[in-house]
Amino acid sequence: MKKVHAFTDDALGDLDAVGIADAIAAREISAAEAVEAALARIDAVNPQLNAIAFDDRERARKRAVDSDFPAGSFVGVPSIIKNNTDFAGLPTCHGSAAVAPNPASANEAFTNQFLATGVNLVGASNMPAFGLTATTEYVDREPTRNPWDTDFSAGGSSGGSAALVAAGALPIAHANDGGGSIRIPAAACGLVGLKPSRGRTAPAKQTEDAPIDLVCNGIVSRSVRDTARFLDDSQGFRPGPGLPPVGLVEGPGEKRLRIALITEPITGQLLDSDTQRCVTDVAELVESLGHRTEMVPLPVDRVYIRQFIDYWSLLAFALDRTGKRLHDKGFDRKQLDSFTRGLSRNALRHFYRMPSSIRGLRRSTAAFRSLHEQFDVILSPTLAHLPPEIGYLDPGIDFGEAMDRLTRYVAFTPANNTSGTPAISLPLGQSKSGLPVGIQFSADLGDERTLLELAFELEAARPFARIQDA
Repeated sequence: MKKVHAFTDDALGDLDAVGIADAIAAREISAAEAVEAALARIDAVNPQLNAIAFDDRERARKRAVDSDFPAGSFVGVPSIIKNNTDFAGLPTCHGSAAVAPNPASANEAFTNQFLATGVNLVGASNMPAFGLTATTEYVDREPTRNPWDTDFSAGGSSGGSAALVAAGALPIAHANDGGGSIRIPAAACGLVGLKPSRGRTAPAKQTEDAPIDLVCNGIVSRSVRDTARFLDDSQGFRPGPGLPPVGLVEGPGEKRLRIALITEPITGQLLDSDTQRCVTDVAELVESLGHRTEMVPLPVDRVYIRQFIDYWSLLAFALDRTGKRLHDKGFDRKQLDSFTRGLSRNALRHFYRMPSSIRGLRRSTAAFRSLHEQFDVILSPTLAHLPPEIGYLDPGIDFGEAMDRLTRYVAFTPANNTSGTPAISLPLGQSKSGLPVGIQFSADLGDERTLLELAFELEAARPFARIQDA
């Protein structure tokens, strides 16, 4: 395996974000030492991983020296923002040459929510063009690679963030999720990835007014407590309107859960042998902890696949035709990649059925959430097969083939985006070759607490594999 990591005996050590913040607060290390260690680690691994979209180290250094941070859980902790979210002074290029690299004039809403945790942003992380695919690969530049094995995909669309956290360059990083884009790279890179309930965190600027807002902001991390602290801080800054409070979750819950086990992808294909083995093993683990599992089918018809692709294509069509309004006057649609153009053409070809597809997705929400009338949690693989090798999901291949491969890969994640329900990917398995295998747990709208309590319990029962030990 071609493994790349940056863990070393420096100011960051092998601490998670809470550990680093505690060390800074105790004056065992300074925020300046923390950011210098992070920058050295980034410089060590980024040539192999290609995870950085824009470097902003000088401003990060100044903030560290000035101690210019809000009083959150992660004061002075180095982190990064995904390059589809405005951070004043950095270009927001969405992974595409079609977007002019003009610096953002102001933060968008989620950026302020993230900064309220106290993080020190060192730049922006790579993502595929407009976050429309599940690998961080391009038609015009080098891909972002998986630190567990650089021949493989880091997932997408938050692939740059996941690669940096998995490699130990940063303890946490911003990610967002419109069809699995937090959970997919978390699964591929062996991380914790929570997609919150719709509205729990500030919406993404580009999609908040869409007919169905699929996108939720969050983070990828190496520990459950980092994700729990992030969620609690984010709610202190901006509570999710209409959602029950989560509060700070600090450990396992006492309630034994009724868990629905779903192992058949909506596409009908079989899981690969490693994924099947890992999900079966985790189902046995949760049973051994006193929870009750029951195998059930996904209560969503296969037509959901077409309806989701129709809607996904509509998002690309909007980019293609109104990019100057959505992004910047310097937007150049001639520079759009072939996959984005293929999605846009697909939307135009099937525009007549778009209203029925949107209605179908809304109906599927009721069907999917009906599982929670009987079950507290749904257990499934995060992905239908192991992370693919670089090139398998290349956005430059034939559009029909790319779409078919993508659909089969991400068969389990989109239902939580259309329904708005929370889901978390946990690194509870490994393939025989040593690649991470993510296991997904989802709950009903607003019930992140149950997911985090279960995640704490599983992390204690089966500590997550560490890249520096493998």
